[in-house]
Amino acid sequence: MQSVICLFVAFVAVDVFLPGSCVQTIIGLYGETIEVPCDYGNNKPEGIIFTKWKYVKDDGTSGDLLVKQAAKEQATVSATDGYKSRVSISANSSLLISQGSLTDQRVFTCMVVSLTNLDEYPVEVKVYKKPSTPVIKNKAKELENEKLTQLGECVVESANPAADLTWMKNNQSLVDDGKTIIIRSTVTKDPVTGLSSSSSSLEYMAGKEDVTSQFTCTAKHKIGLNQVSAPETFPIHYPTEKVSLQVVSQSPIREGDDVTLKCQADGNPPPTSFNFNIKGKKVTVTDKNVYTLTGVTRDDSGVYKCSLLDNDVMESTQIVTVSFLDVSLTPTGKVLKKFGENLVVSLEKNASNEAKVTWTKDNRKLDKLPDFSQLTYSDAGLYVCNVSIEGIRHSLSFELTVEGVPKITSLTKHRSYDGKHKVLTCEAEGSPKPDVQWSVNGTNDETSYVNGKATFKLTVVPSKNLTVNCLVNNKLGYDTKDISVFSQKNEDSAEQAKVIVGVVVGLFLAAALVGLIYWLYIKKTRQGSWKTGEKEAGTSEESKKLEENNHKADV
Repeated sequence: MQSVICLFVAFVAVDVFLPGSCVQTIIGLYGETIEVPCDYGNNKPEGIIFTKWKYVKDDGTSGDLLVKQAAKEQATVSATDGYKSRVSISANSSLLISQGSLTDQRVFTCMVVSLTNLDEYPVEVKVYKKPSTPVIKNKAKELENEKLTQLGECVVESANPAADLTWMKNNQSLVDDGKTIIIRSTVTKDPVTGLSSSSSSLEYMAGKEDVTSQFTCTAKHKIGLNQVSAPETFPIHYPTEKVSLQVVSQSPIREGDDVTLKCQADGNPPPTSFNFNIKGKKVTVTDKNVYTLTGVTRDDSGVYKCSLLDNDVMESTQIVTVSFLDVSLTPTGKVLKKFGENLVVSLEKNASNEAKVTWTKDNRKLDKLPDFSQLTYSDAGLYVCNVSIEGIRHSLSFELTVEGVPKITSLTKHRSYDGKHKVLTCEAEGSPKPDVQWSVNGTNDETSYVNGKATFKLTVVPSKNLTVNCLVNNKLGYDTKDISVFSQKNEDSAEQAKVIVGVVVGLFLAAALVGLIYWLYIKKTRQGSWKTGEKEAGTSEESKKLEENNHKADV
């Protein structure tokens, strides 16, 4: 009695059921041991006598492989062909076939005999083999723009079943459209192993954008992950459509610089020789794309061009501007002038574009150059003129010295802080710096000289009234001035006299003020009496009192 079974597919020992079939199918891997299950691996009937494996030969007849008696541990191999050394049985009655090959793709049957029944379980075996890694062969050396070209051939070998090949560009599948993409695929079998090799050729119409495109080939198979070939890139040939001229130099270009003209074309492969138009003169360079102007001058400014050797119309133009700056300053160096004289400063400049001018005096920036129509000592100093344009800067300078005969502008005196000394201050103008001579001895406290102004101080303790002389001089002349200085005693007496006079004058003013206030009061009182009709007797009495008071005051 044979039970009803359903077909299922398994990789080695994994079963997959295919609805609608009555034969179990398993898949084994090429070169490995194939395990063929008996009754889906559940061969455990009661009263089992023996298990027998047989197979369908190439001619369709049945052939025995082995028998396993239930009472014996070892199975008896009955096969006489290539299976004799390759078959064995497992503990669960599965048939084990070592070194699986495509010749093992057939039906094997497990027959189980027990005391009560005889069951048969047919199993169809299929053998799969993963293909080799895809390789792109017969690659094109280059592709031509907008021309259908054989790009290469993708090949995978030794697979079962045959692998499917797909061409990819930048990881996107290419589809045969019969015009710009043509794909032809073939499959061949090895007559010995029966394994399949697949190949796929690609004809492709490239464009300029494909210069960086990566082409790969993907192999898809029933087992395992997809396999991808190494990426390939191809040079794309296309004619020149545009020429560009580049000026290679630091910016801005200055006189004395070297300037390199570089001509480039967008064709591939790019041209290596060009014609340069150097201000109207044609110069041909071969096996390079540059032309160098050495030590340029302002006369080299102008229009420059480059073009293809065989096409002067396809050209590119650049304007080269050489920057320059010429500056002349009058006067320069050391300048010596007299106090009150006139100084004319002249700056001349010639530049390739608008120049910026700044002035400094003794390292301090000036808003503008001072008016030198009448020189003073404060005008002396180091003047620096900075003239610049982009990338070029010139500095010129003159050092102005203003000289003059010394002149005393002030001679003053005042008491020291402790009140015991007299401090004399003599201020003078002149250049070179004047020296000072005092007519009396004393202590020279301090001396300063700034912008032609000199200050000299002398501390003295006069014992009597003096006339002190201050004399200043330099190599151009001198000046002198006197001042009266009192002794401390005489000055104190004079101060006391001034105090007495001040007190007397103060008392006189106070008495006059009191009289004026009283007079105003009497006048106001009389006006009130008239208004209220007071008796004249009262008024006469008041008048007598006022006259008596005035008389007493006169006495």
